[in-house]
Amino acid sequence: MDSIFIRLYLDEDVSVLVAELLRIRGFDAVTARDAGQLEKSDEEQLAHAVNQSRALLTHNRVDFEALALHYFEKGQPHFGIIIAVQRPEHDLVERLLFILNNVASDEAQNELIYI
Repeated sequence: MDSIFIRLYLDEDVSVLVAELLRIRGFDAVTARDAGQLEKSDEEQLAHAVNQSRALLTHNRVDFEALALHYFEKGQPHFGIIIAVQRPEHDLVERLLFILNNVASDEAQNELIYI
């Protein structure tokens, strides 16, 4: 059965500490490092997240907004893209926890979420 909770994939711009702090709280979070995806292109990062049924978390607003538009124009689904302003890890985790506790995984599909 699919989880109602968003499963996260953090690109390499996001601190691995964020994933660790989320996992401690019981959420499913995988980093690019965990997945062996370091130094992959943004397109490859998003494709990997899609293949793993995960929402992608990034600080890279410009490139991932363009990729989201590309996916939309092609009719390609994704599991959500969360774009976060760079801030201390604990602050970012607090903002993520709000999203993870209030947005179901199916509600995040094909959405851009800004935090």
